[in-house]
Amino acid sequence: MKIDFKLIAIALLLVAAGCKDKPKNELVMEDTKVVAAYPISEKWIANRVEKAKTRLNASEAGKVIWNAMEAQGGLATWYANGYLTFRFDYQPEDGSTRRNSYQTIDTWNNKARHASFEDSTAIFGWDGKEAWVKAKDTTAFEYDTRFWALTPLYLAGHPFVLDGEGVNLELLDQKEYKGNLQDVVKVTFEANVGDAPEDYYVLYFDTNTHIISAVRYIVSYPEYFPNGGHSPEKIMEIIGQKSSKGILLPTGLKTYWLDEHEEMGAYITKIDISDVDFIPQVPEGYFSKPEGAKLVPSK
Repeated sequence: MKIDFKLIAIALLLVAAGCKDKPKNELVMEDTKVVAAYPISEKWIANRVEKAKTRLNASEAGKVIWNAMEAQGGLATWYANGYLTFRFDYQPEDGSTRRNSYQTIDTWNNKARHASFEDSTAIFGWDGKEAWVKAKDTTAFEYDTRFWALTPLYLAGHPFVLDGEGVNLELLDQKEYKGNLQDVVKVTFEANVGDAPEDYYVLYFDTNTHIISAVRYIVSYPEYFPNGGHSPEKIMEIIGQKSSKGILLPTGLKTYWLDEHEEMGAYITKIDISDVDFIPQVPEGYFSKPEGAKLVPSK
């Protein structure tokens, strides 16, 4: 069932008009119908969680991931909470392009919509099949918005983003990190998963708490590496964690080049993650390409 929230949306628009630093409120600033509660049934969530539990607990690497999900709030809570929203402020130390946006994620279907922190009318997204962008100023997003649509989720959303098909897990030797012993899992992807299936992650989980401690990764996006190959490996230090509606996620990340000893080398990027929340509803068609937007093709 869908409920017409037009009057509510208009009221919220008037309240939010003075909040220049809160473009995430653009979420409700549409005179449109809003999907009531969750578009995904409890039965769907229960089935998906049970399948993930069975699949993950069939291997030692998978057990580490499942235990981490449980320690950080549980996969059932992750899906039942609704749409994930947060601000992701990616700040390279070398002065290259900053990427600062509020985003809303459909965690069930891997859809995303971003609004620029500087201009909430500048938006881009991924509808599950196509990437799109809409901005009056052509310099609003001086980076590949197709690549970036889901990248923040895959940097900040571990271990919850690893429950689906096409994910391969390998248990590596335990490693000490910041004085604590870590379970280490390497994550790779099947060839048909996303635009950069050659990407991989190496995740550290504290053996006592089962909570994620660090993320190593490479970038193999074909637009950046048209002749194949990938970036050197990086390691992301998790700077603080906070529970939002029962789900523990990072409040900041620091990225370093991984040195020859598999330790943190040169400092590369600071990432601030704020305004983390889950919301039960978004405007109908929220992730779809809006009127006036342009498609961002795969290259």
